[in-house]
Amino acid sequence: MDDFTTDWTHQELKAYMLLYCANADLVVSKEEKEFIKSKVSKEEYRKIHREFEKDNDYQQIQKINAAIERFNYSKEEIDEAFQSIKNLFLSDGELDIMEQAIYRGLKNLLTK
Repeated sequence: MDDFTTDWTHQELKAYMLLYCANADLVVSKEEKEFIKSKVSKEEYRKIHREFEKDNDYQQIQKINAAIERFNYSKEEIDEAFQSIKNLFLSDGELDIMEQAIYRGLKNLLTK
């Protein structure tokens, strides 16, 4: 069985989650990329982007879930994360069907 444990900081988890969500429709818009970069440092973004590109979809969601569990996020922290995700999705002016599906799926997974 694979180990999906990471040594991410809270900010790196945020960046990874936002990258995951930005890729929901398989196109990361300039606005989405800028939104993510505004939330984390350049170095955090570069590090996480490199890791994200190496991972497949299954690994990505498992790493997100494992990190959320490791940090033992409160309901308020999860709500804050989902507000950032919503803002990311709206940063390019549209919320398409794939983004809606990813949002609902993550919410179901992470608020269990």
